[in-house]
Amino acid sequence: MSATVNPDRVLKELADLWVTLGKENGEGGAGILRACTMTLVVAAETGDDWSALGETVAALMPEHPARTISIRLCGSGERALSERVYSQCWMPFGQRRQICCEQVELTASDSALLDLPPVVRPLAVPDLPLILWCRSPRLLAMPEFKSMASMAQKVIIDSEGMPLKDVPRVAPQGVLLGDLAWTRLTRWRETLSQVFENKENLAKLPALKKLAVSHVRSQTNTAAYLAGWVSTVIPGIETAVTPTESCDSLCARLTGDGLEVQLERQQDRLAVTVNGQTHYTSLSMFTDYLLMREELSIVQRDPVFERVLARFSSGSQH
Repeated sequence: MSATVNPDRVLKELADLWVTLGKENGEGGAGILRACTMTLVVAAETGDDWSALGETVAALMPEHPARTISIRLCGSGERALSERVYSQCWMPFGQRRQICCEQVELTASDSALLDLPPVVRPLAVPDLPLILWCRSPRLLAMPEFKSMASMAQKVIIDSEGMPLKDVPRVAPQGVLLGDLAWTRLTRWRETLSQVFENKENLAKLPALKKLAVSHVRSQTNTAAYLAGWVSTVIPGIETAVTPTESCDSLCARLTGDGLEVQLERQQDRLAVTVNGQTHYTSLSMFTDYLLMREELSIVQRDPVFERVLARFSSGSQH
């Protein structure tokens, strides 16, 4: 493994890649279409499931085509930094022309992390957003991460396993932050909001006194986010968040005078019970693809998320 990567050489390899693809698909074929809406940088440990990660990135490309820069973190040891270039192509149903996106894979040891920004910046597609998806909790805790995050317009993490009070410090000032622990709540928040589209239920909203959230340990932060969100909507409500193994992921119960609302995942559906009457709505099992598809669609600040996150950074919530 080499110790340096020349961005100009990588860009030349990308240009040569398109020439080769054009020749392979130009004679007797319908050619190829180059598609790109962003630069997606994915940082993950060497021990991560790179096969599954590759499938996730490939699934994202038709809706969010990007020049993808994958960074394999190989840990401590001899200083090392290397690269390879390839393409990701697909053919839309009913068409003969392939659509292709560029892929660059970098492998870096810990001692080479500070060399990554000078390599990645020239490789980013000009005038398009750069999104950094960090899958490594270890990297998030390292001082070198700040220089990597400062390149991005948005940083996406999954905060499960880290204290929520540390999450606001992940992204430098001016950089958008996405947390997949919060993204898992989108359908829950939509469904609970729909309960109060009923005028009778809405009139009883101020009477709600308690919220109890039960959760499996793998969704500790998601459960805390849910309690924090409800607290911003109903100031002064008493909240309790407790781990349990008796529900699929989350179970939330709101109680007050004349109104009781319960939401509970039951495999691939969400059961919503209002004063004893239950109905069901579909709720897909969480996958990296579904969560990232949603996060990559968010290009502006999420003031609701920021308000909830501020509660934890100020110490007003666990």
